[in-house]
Amino acid sequence: MQHSCVAINIVWTPSAILDFIYSSNTNHSILKAKLIYVCQQCGATSVQWKGKCPSCGEWNSLIEEMTPEKNSQAIVAVPFKDGQIVTLGSLTPEAVVRLQTTDEELNRVLGGGIVPGSVILLGGEPGIGKSTVMLQLALQNKHFRILYVSGEESLNQIKLRANRIGLTNDQCYLFPETTLEQIIAAAKKTDPDIIIIDSIQTVSAMNIDTAPGSVTQIRECTAELINYAKKNETAVFLIGHITKDGYIAGPKILEHMVDTVLYFEGDRHYNYRILRTMKNRFGSVAEIGIYEMSDRGLKPILNPSEILLTTRDEALSGIAIAAMLEGLRPMLVEIQSLVSPSPFSTPQRTATGFDAKRLAMHLAVLEKRCGLRIYVNDVFLNIAGGLKAEDPAIDLAAIAAMASSFHDIPLPAEACFAGEVGLSGEIRPVYQIELRIGEAEKLGFKKFYLSSYNQKSITRKFKNIELIFSDTVEKMLGKMF
Repeated sequence: MQHSCVAINIVWTPSAILDFIYSSNTNHSILKAKLIYVCQQCGATSVQWKGKCPSCGEWNSLIEEMTPEKNSQAIVAVPFKDGQIVTLGSLTPEAVVRLQTTDEELNRVLGGGIVPGSVILLGGEPGIGKSTVMLQLALQNKHFRILYVSGEESLNQIKLRANRIGLTNDQCYLFPETTLEQIIAAAKKTDPDIIIIDSIQTVSAMNIDTAPGSVTQIRECTAELINYAKKNETAVFLIGHITKDGYIAGPKILEHMVDTVLYFEGDRHYNYRILRTMKNRFGSVAEIGIYEMSDRGLKPILNPSEILLTTRDEALSGIAIAAMLEGLRPMLVEIQSLVSPSPFSTPQRTATGFDAKRLAMHLAVLEKRCGLRIYVNDVFLNIAGGLKAEDPAIDLAAIAAMASSFHDIPLPAEACFAGEVGLSGEIRPVYQIELRIGEAEKLGFKKFYLSSYNQKSITRKFKNIELIFSDTVEKMLGKMF
C-alpha cells in the first residue's frame, strides 16, 4: 500500500510571526513598544522605512522611533464635573492686560503687547538675528522677570553678545539647559513673567527615547511648555529652526499648537530685518516690524519710509515711489526699473521683491493697452531696500517705472503712486487710500496718482498734495509723458 505525501510550504511573514507571538503570549508583556518610522519634516508615520516620505515627498527623512503599544482595555469612565458646560451669555468678558515691552515693533506685530499665558514661535534663517532680538527683549525689559533658557550657547557666549549690544538686567535669569524636566523645575523656582527657549529643537524630555530635534521630542516638549504657560499665565517664546525650503523645522502641527507664529526674515546683504506675523490668535496677521541690524544689535525702525527712499540730486528715469500698506502701517517704497534692448532672441524678465508672474502681466498691459513695443527689451524690476511686497497697490508704480525707463524720461520727483492694475488696463481702487495719501503728504510729496474709483472714498481734505485721478493706465501715462 502506497501513501502519497503532499508537501506544504508555510511562508512566515513578519506580520504572521508577530500574530503568532502575540497569540501565544497570554500576558502580552513581550510587546510593550513597537517600532515606527517618523518623517522629520512633516511628522507622517510609516510601519516600514522608505527612502522618500509618501506625505511630503522629502528624501531620507524617515527616522525610526519606538512608540508605546496602545492599551486595548476599555476606556475608564470618569465622573462628570458640574460647571464644565456653559452658555455664551453666561460668560463675563475679562479685559486682557498685555505685557508692554520696550520694543514698539514687537508690540505692533503681537497686536499691542504680549498676552500672558501665550506661546509664541519665532522662526528664521541661521544668523538672521533671532537670538539677538530675544536677548534684547530679555535685557531691555527690567520690569519683567525673564528666564532665558539657552540650549545652543554657553553662559560666556551669551555674556559676550550682551556686552556687544551694551545691555544688562538683574531680572533676567540665564539657564543653559536642554532637559525639559529641568527647565520646568527652573521655571517653577524663579516664577518668571516670560520664558525664552533658544531653541525648541535642542530641548528633550527624559521619558522619550528619541534624539533631540525629532518630531516626537519637539511635539511633546512643546505640549508640556504650552501646558505650563496656560496654567501659570506665563508667556513663552520658542525659537525654531527652519528648513532649506524656509519652513519651521519639525511637524506642521507645531504651528497649530502655539498661539502666535512670527518669521524673522531679511537679506544678509542688507541691514534691514522684517518681523512678520504668520499666525496670531490675539491680533492681526498683517502687521510687520522693521529693524536695522548694527554692531550694537537690532534697532527698531519707527518710520521705515524715510530710510527706504533714496535721496538724490539728479532725476533718473525708471524710478517711481509706491504707497503700500502692511496691515495698518503705510509705507513708501522705491520701485526701480530698467528697460533696455535685448541682445538675445529671448529677452530677460527679472524681478526682485516683486512677483514675476505679475511682472509678465504688467508687460502685457503695456504692450497691448499702451502700445509700447516692450517685448524686444530686457526688463528688470527691483524694490529698493531688499523688501518683498505683496500689496497690489504697487502695480501702478511698477507700470510707471517701466514706462519711464522705456521712454528714458524721469518721473516727477515729488510724485507718488497707489493703484492696482487689471488686464484691461484699468486702474482699480485700493483700500485705506487716505492712510497712503497722508503718509506721502507727511514726507513732502506734491502729487499722488490714484484710481478714479477711489474718489468717493476720500473724505479728508489734503492741502499740501495734489490728487491726480485716472481710470486707465493709458490715460495716466498720457498725463506724465
